[in-house]
Amino acid sequence: MVTVVGVRFKKAGKIYYFDPGDFNINEGSHVIVETARGIEFGNVVIPKRDVGEEEIVSPLKKVIRIATEADEKAESENRKREIEAFNTCVKKISKHKLDMKLIDVEYTFDNNKILFYFTADGRVDFRELVKDLAAVFKTRIELRQIGVRDESKMMGGIGVCGRVLCCNSFLGDFEPVSIKMAKEQGLSLNPCKISGCCGRLMCCLRYEQEVYEDLNKKVPKEGAIVETPEGQGIVTDVGLLKEVIKVKLDKGSETGIQVFKPCQVRVIKDGRKKEDDLDNDEDLKQLED
Repeated sequence: MVTVVGVRFKKAGKIYYFDPGDFNINEGSHVIVETARGIEFGNVVIPKRDVGEEEIVSPLKKVIRIATEADEKAESENRKREIEAFNTCVKKISKHKLDMKLIDVEYTFDNNKILFYFTADGRVDFRELVKDLAAVFKTRIELRQIGVRDESKMMGGIGVCGRVLCCNSFLGDFEPVSIKMAKEQGLSLNPCKISGCCGRLMCCLRYEQEVYEDLNKKVPKEGAIVETPEGQGIVTDVGLLKEVIKVKLDKGSETGIQVFKPCQVRVIKDGRKKEDDLDNDEDLKQLED
């Protein structure tokens, strides 16, 4: 086991582990650490705890120090510089007539580098822009092209649920989301109803997927032929969350369609998985990107 603290560098960014050394570091403390980008200012979101060696990336770097008042002031100044750098970069992009949209600007804590995040439909030749920005800021410049999911994460917004976007408020990493999840959860495959602000499938489809996968194993599929206490019939509808199935009993039965619990029926012939014409819809394929 290894003693670590978990540090975030952005509000809903990925959590990185560091060796706390002899420091008594509490959750919510600000610390100065060394990363691949240089010296960084981070927020402790996981206090001291022991984790298995398989959970860390070796070599584990140590916390340099708990942030001082001077460090806090320097970090605050960097946030102000980022606003100025953003405005300057927007003007330079317009000057060079580049087809790109600036999303965010980030100063490293030691001011050794400024990162500019942008989106664009294709590749952009920004070499002249980099030279121009380097001449203004007198430091290393890095431009990073990001996707639409990262754009929403950085800019934030309100989802259809009325809450702040998950990616902007607490999700550290994006997890794969597929059309298959929407189908298994019985959702409409209308792209407008299952896509988020970013234009891709909503991240929340992932949250309950394991529950739906487990329930799908317990209940017969639509079209399955089953034996019930009232006789043989075919499954016409499945209520996964309520764990009930509707069965149309064989002809000649006076009872017609009845509702049963999965434990009350025995599958004679499994139903075929329904194919949906929308599986080949280009709009749906783009949602999974």
